[in-house]
This record gives sequence, C-alpha cells and structure tokens, in this order.
Amino acid sequence: MRIGPHAIDPKVILAPMAGVTDKPFRQLCKRLGTGLAVSEMTTSDPRFWTTRKSLHRMDHVGEPDPISVQIAGTVPAVMAEAAKYNAGHGAQIIDINMGCPAKKVCNAWAGSALMQDEALVARILDAVVRAVDVPVTLKIRTGWAPDRRNAPAIARIAQDSGIAALAVHGRTRDQQYTGNAEYDTIAAIKADLRIPVIANGDIDSPRKALHVLRHTGADAVMIGRAAQGRPWIFREIAHFLATGDTLPEPPLAEVRDILLGHLQALHDFYGEQAGVRIARKHLGWYAKDRPDNAAFRSVVNRADSADAQLRLTRDYFDALVAGVSPELPVAA
Repeated sequence: MRIGPHAIDPKVILAPMAGVTDKPFRQLCKRLGTGLAVSEMTTSDPRFWTTRKSLHRMDHVGEPDPISVQIAGTVPAVMAEAAKYNAGHGAQIIDINMGCPAKKVCNAWAGSALMQDEALVARILDAVVRAVDVPVTLKIRTGWAPDRRNAPAIARIAQDSGIAALAVHGRTRDQQYTGNAEYDTIAAIKADLRIPVIANGDIDSPRKALHVLRHTGADAVMIGRAAQGRPWIFREIAHFLATGDTLPEPPLAEVRDILLGHLQALHDFYGEQAGVRIARKHLGWYAKDRPDNAAFRSVVNRADSADAQLRLTRDYFDALVAGVSPELPVAA
C-alpha cells in the first residue's frame, strides 16, 4: 500500500486518538511494528498554534518517516493554511478529521459533523489538497446516523478532490463507540474507489485484522483502542498477515520494560508534573486484567513524582514476573 510516495508496510496503522497518539506513543508503536502512526488531531485555528498543547502535538522531531499529522476544522481557507503550516513543520502526510464523534468537536461543526454537509466537505478537501504538495488523507465514519449513512458519497467526493487515501470507521457518528462495527459499507466504498481504503473499527486481534481485510477488500487496517496498553498488537498483526502464524503474548518482563520506557518517554516529553499525570491512563490500560490491578492503579495514581511512578510500576511488574503477589503500599 502506498500513500503518495510513501510505502506503508506493514499495512497496519495506528489510528489518530486525541490525548493518546502523542509523540511518545507514536514512536513506541512505530518501534513495535505499525506501518504508519497518525498524530492526534491538531486544531486548524492559528490562534492556538503556540499553546503548550499545540506545540506538543506539532512536535515531530526524530520521528521515523512517514509523519502523518491530522488537522481538524470547518473553514476551507483556514484548513488550507493549517495544512501548509504543518507541512512546513515536518508533516509528510496531512490527514483531515471528519470522523471524530466527540460532542465538543461536532458542536463546532467539525469532525464527523461535517459529513452532514457534502458541499462543505468538497470545499474543504479541495482547498487542502490544493494548498500542499504532500499527500492528503481523510478519516470518516459511515455516516451521521443509521438513516444517514452517506460515506459512499463522501468517499467519491474525496477521490474526485485528490485525496490520496481514505480511512473509514465502521460506525455512524451517533453510535460513538457502542455496538459493533459494520464492514459492509467499507466494502462498498472499496469496490467503488481507485484510491487506497483503510478499514477501522473493532480490530483487536491478528485474526480479526485478516477477517476485516478479506471482508472489505481494504488495503490496510487501522487500530485505535486495541492498541491502548497493548502497543505490541502491531507486530502481532503484521507477523500474522505475513506468515499466518500467531505470535505468543509478550512475556511480562518485556511488558514491564516497554511500559517503563513509555513512562520515561512521557516524563521527558511533557516534563515531570504533566508527564506523571498523562501517564496514569496508560498505566491503567497496561495493568488491565492483570492480578491486583485495581489496587496497583489506586496506589500508582497517587504517585506525584516520576521516580515514585516508575518505582511502583517496576515493583508491581517485578512481582508479576516472579509469580508472587505484589506488595502494594498504602500510599505512594
């Protein structure tokens, strides 16, 4: 699969997730096998480009190629300027967000809300594609609601506008993340287009990835929530698609080392105070379904220093590696 001049190999992609796919997580997932990692969405409004949040979201120094940056907004000219700005600051692929179901995004007539106005979609896509020399991709849902499943029409607009690849989450906006993703709409879109189509939604295992690829005919799969606390899913899927063999679950010692490296990267990237706070959600995902995880989270979430967070995490996983019950202090 290619997006413009960029080969996407393996054909498994990290989905953009606000507050999750920051630079430390993208770099980790790239090391663990994803063929492409899309950034969390960045605002198209230039008034916020110099805020601490935006500066972190627009930091791509040292990231492996290709660098894909997602932008969100609703005004064609403003989106075009945002695309040019990000392309000038390292983005090698510009991704347009028309898939986010969050209320605060949709209320601003951005994200998946845009799918209600096909004429506006066409103007935004045309403006952004014309503004930059790098490939432009688009992320959508199957529609706004079950009775307004217009993704095939949006897909044709995207192709006619020069979009280089299309990612489709197999749910309507009003479903949010409930129910089951449906892949028939993605299959219909793929059958109708010449550009690459990426299937997204409920892909949580190597076998599910293969099933979705076969059912939809998609060129690649995109993984979101299933990578939270399990970034090695990319190498598992890539290995299975290449060989038909299932990799064993990573040993606990490797999970510990991956997690400790992730925590350290968050501390270094955001600074100690913010890094410790942001790391807490990741700790919850890594510890999910492990012994004494609730007690561990209760303790580690009270840690207010990087050293304490790292020490508690190391001690917890060391105990799991040794096969003994973790000794968890009453307070950090």
